[in-house]
Amino acid sequence: MTSLASVTLEVADPAAAGRFYSTAFGLDDRLRLRASEAPTSGFRGFTLSLVVAQPADVDALVEAAVRAGATTLKPAAKSLWGYGGVVQAPDGTIWQIASSSKKNTGPATRQVDEVVLLLGVEDVKASKRFYVEHGLAVAKSFGGKYVEFATGTGPVKLALYKRRGLAKVAGVSPDGTGSHRLTIGADAEPFTDPDGFAWTTASHNASV
Repeated sequence: MTSLASVTLEVADPAAAGRFYSTAFGLDDRLRLRASEAPTSGFRGFTLSLVVAQPADVDALVEAAVRAGATTLKPAAKSLWGYGGVVQAPDGTIWQIASSSKKNTGPATRQVDEVVLLLGVEDVKASKRFYVEHGLAVAKSFGGKYVEFATGTGPVKLALYKRRGLAKVAGVSPDGTGSHRLTIGADAEPFTDPDGFAWTTASHNASV
């Protein structure tokens, strides 16, 4: 079974991005960075989500991110599904920070329970078929709206979402051109999906 082994963000300044992610989220062991000047504009077609236990943890991470230089796209607030907010890192990556709980059960922490890579795709069903053909196993599927893959004990979970819907959740326009500024590492031969997201063999996906 193919599994996601690493996520590499392609950024203009890896050192500055590394300082931001260490200070804001403490993600030193779950994220790789690589220098890139590839042209990109608008929505890059993906978000990363930090799943935490309670609203106070969401607030703590959002506040830490903003202090470190992030821009608020959606202030943290309650919703039908829980509590969450959206920020954009200085390198342009969009982060959702969320909890399924609407009530606090203890003091705020900055512990991240899960990191989820959400790929915004034009056709969820077609992309689901593509990924299954490339060895990924489906864990959850909701028709043409959302698919979550079984990623085992990997550091990051993978899911597919309709591109326009993901942009709406993130609070940005769905329009965007150029590079995704993202490379996904796996224990498989390199491939590129129908929406242009590049997968490479994990051992070749080293950070800089």
